[in-house]
Amino acid sequence: MNSIISFMKRNYKILIAVVCLSATLFAFNINSKKSIDPERDKLLLELLTFVIEKGHYNPAVVDDNFSKGVYKDYIAALDPSKRFFLQSDINEFSKFELELDDQLINKDLTFFNLTYDRLMLRMEESKKIFKDILSKPFDYSVEEDFNVDYDKAPYAKNSAELKEKWRKQIKLSTLSSFTDKQKLEADRKGGKEAAFNTNSSLTDKQKEEEDKKLNDPNYVPKSDAVLEKETRESSLNSLNESFGFMNDLKRDDWFTLYINSIMSRFDPHTTYFAPEEKERFDVSMSGKLEGIGARLQKKNDYTEISELISGGPAWRGKQLEAGDLVMKVAQGNGVPVDVVGMRLDDVVKKIKGPKGSEVRLTVKKVDGTIQVISIIRDIVEIEETYAKSSVVEKNGVKYGVIYLPKFYIDFENKDGRDAGKDIALEVDRLKKAGVKGIALDVRDDGGGSLSTVVDIAGLFIEQGPIVQIKSAGKKKEILYDTDKKIEWDGPLVIMVNEFSASASEILAAAIQDYKRGIIIGSKQTYGKGTVQNVIDLNQFVRNSSAGDLGALKTTTQKFYRINGGSTQLEGVSSDVVMPDRYAYLKMGERDEENAMPWDKIDPAPYAVWTNTSKFDQAIDNSKKRIENNAQFKLIEENAKWIDSRSNENNYSLNIDKFKIAQNQIEETAKKFRPIVDYKNNLKFTSLPYELEGISKDPVLKEKRERWHESLAKDIYVEEALNILDDLQPKSIVKTNIPGDKKKLVKS
Repeated sequence: MNSIISFMKRNYKILIAVVCLSATLFAFNINSKKSIDPERDKLLLELLTFVIEKGHYNPAVVDDNFSKGVYKDYIAALDPSKRFFLQSDINEFSKFELELDDQLINKDLTFFNLTYDRLMLRMEESKKIFKDILSKPFDYSVEEDFNVDYDKAPYAKNSAELKEKWRKQIKLSTLSSFTDKQKLEADRKGGKEAAFNTNSSLTDKQKEEEDKKLNDPNYVPKSDAVLEKETRESSLNSLNESFGFMNDLKRDDWFTLYINSIMSRFDPHTTYFAPEEKERFDVSMSGKLEGIGARLQKKNDYTEISELISGGPAWRGKQLEAGDLVMKVAQGNGVPVDVVGMRLDDVVKKIKGPKGSEVRLTVKKVDGTIQVISIIRDIVEIEETYAKSSVVEKNGVKYGVIYLPKFYIDFENKDGRDAGKDIALEVDRLKKAGVKGIALDVRDDGGGSLSTVVDIAGLFIEQGPIVQIKSAGKKKEILYDTDKKIEWDGPLVIMVNEFSASASEILAAAIQDYKRGIIIGSKQTYGKGTVQNVIDLNQFVRNSSAGDLGALKTTTQKFYRINGGSTQLEGVSSDVVMPDRYAYLKMGERDEENAMPWDKIDPAPYAVWTNTSKFDQAIDNSKKRIENNAQFKLIEENAKWIDSRSNENNYSLNIDKFKIAQNQIEETAKKFRPIVDYKNNLKFTSLPYELEGISKDPVLKEKRERWHESLAKDIYVEEALNILDDLQPKSIVKTNIPGDKKKLVKS
């Protein structure tokens, strides 16, 4: 059992009770004839509903309204574009709309079996449809249009209507590609250098090819007929690849989709993890895995090495390369198994394995040669998971920027890496580098372990409460930082956005409530104020021959700020609100249909940070800078334009009208190009310890250079540094009290 955004295993007694009850209420004995493999799905439903009922913070009532919600979510998930099912299918399915609650209680799989079988049939039919459509040229002179608001679109009444829907969907896609190709040819003919570089729809290889054409005086422009044929061929390849991915899905994968349509009705964060998903979740939380250290991707029937992870065994071996195709996999001296045509997840399972074991890959190299490469598996750390920091100088003063992508922790190893220890280390390194202020960036940080939040917040305060936790029917619990030591007592800024969630919000809220630092970013953060526990379902089953049953991540508690308010729905409001390109789009917890409500409890006793005399002035200065900054004004204007564009769903399929509309969009978009091209003229560098590592690792060097380049184009980071500038004391006197912390006194 793992706890996410949690105080780890404090709820263990509740779950032990669930385990004990399961023995008496269910007596799951997989060796009995009643519960052999064909009954696995029913067993899974029984386990999930039982664990939710006993462990969820506030389980929903399983009734007809619940059933309607499951039905709606599941059908939408199966066919979001309404390009598979007919209205007659939906009419047949809708008979179960108010029966899914009863089917769940009775472990009845009639509805799932019906929808799964029908989807498989419709997918096979769709393959014939799109192949037939793409076998003939499109006539782009016809006056017709297509609306991409699939939520409001009706289902096709018959096969002819369905084919027409497919035709228009594909025609819109190919029309967009066709006009792009026409523009590229015209640009080449007109000698417009590298016009294609502004076209994000092109791959690097395509851009390289276009570059050759621009510089080749003998190049003959392609006719519209050739371009039209190319777009259809490209669309056919894309659809074949997409359907290839879907064909790789097993029945269990679709059943997981059905289960999670049920689980999400309890709240947006209650989720069933199939075994493979649980493994991926553990990797994302710990940032490490046991294997060869390579990222794989599907390429037609082959498995391609897309990237080697720095420091991993494959990277160290220098034999495997990005672009290699894996043909066979052997375990040690075992017989090689042909993996061509095998689904990606199954290939990954064969390549991964315990530290110290050998795997032999038969690969086809980029040059066409075949090699057998032996790799000894090892612990692989995924560097992108972990905190990193950079130093920058502004107005003669050094500042530090720390980026935390996730509040990671290794649940299985208390001595493993975790965000709390790593941030403490980065802060110490920045102090030694002589920085006078720190910006901690938790933008896009979706959370993680709560224990690491307490540790991180404790680095910036003397001691005191960090967060309050409430379980159903129980008294609240307060989690404290009990260490009097302050790792950093200087100016502090926390950077957030609308995707800063959960643990990020606890940290921002605690720093804000203590007035220890200034929170800058979106109007409010994501608004996730709940705690989840990951519960291994296998612990409830005796003598299992049903295989791995996966795990359930379910909401067990709510957390609250030390001022008593919840971050649920409302999130954390920034002290300085910065314009955001996506500020008006609905993407927060408050936009989730089944989100738990906001509430508040009594505050915890805490003392506000005393050295705050410059806070109000720094906040006012920042607001004035933002208000008068042309770049921020442009970002705000862009946000409103993006919001207005999100409501435009109708596209003409007539090429002349389509071009006019696209040209208007492109002309407006040109106005916002300075947002992407912006540079703050600051130079960001790695700390000394990292420079040493970079000198030996070109991959890490490239990643850090890309990060530093992005920081140098980030106006939000620039404003964070401006605020740190405003928070600088004119002079600092250090007073040391033996056995106590250092205190800063402004003179």
